[in-house]
Amino acid sequence: MADPTATHLGDPRALRAYAHPTRLALVAALRRDGPMTATRAATLVGESVASCSFHLRQLAKYGLVEEAGGGRGREKPWRATALVTHWDGDHDDPTTRAAATALNIAVAERYAALMAAWLRTRPQEDPAWRAAAQFGDTVVPLTAAELAHLGARIEELIHPYLRRLTDPSTRPADARPVALLHVAFPSDRLDHPPTP
Repeated sequence: MADPTATHLGDPRALRAYAHPTRLALVAALRRDGPMTATRAATLVGESVASCSFHLRQLAKYGLVEEAGGGRGREKPWRATALVTHWDGDHDDPTTRAAATALNIAVAERYAALMAAWLRTRPQEDPAWRAAAQFGDTVVPLTAAELAHLGARIEELIHPYLRRLTDPSTRPADARPVALLHVAFPSDRLDHPPTP
């Protein structure tokens, strides 16, 4: 059965369409704040209303957002169609794989910018949030099977909190949206050029 909280992208055109900084920001804003107009979205993502209207229509074309009903023109509200978006980053088709790689890079760049923004504004945050926030890295020798197992364990740790995305009544009053990234990949060939 399909997951109603997730959208799966497999068409390279959809992958390329989503791999745009404004579109990534719009979908994130709709998921975080709920339905909104292009006018409201423009203030949140720092783009013009016309630009947001265009990008929302493009996102709708690929099933990532939809009209929420009511309003006209730029004052009609939009909503995200799902809480998460999945895509296969290792597709057999080279065109799809290239589009997925471009989207992965766009998402990584978005999160790098968000991390930098957090680090710049961290000194103004509440001390409890400064202490709770995580920032670090570890390089450990793992087999491919161990890395897959570690990823599954991380997913298990996150799973109990996911209900809060769909049921706001389960959120503690002082809960805030927290970007939780889990990135793990072999890095031994990335720090220096390969030897001939």
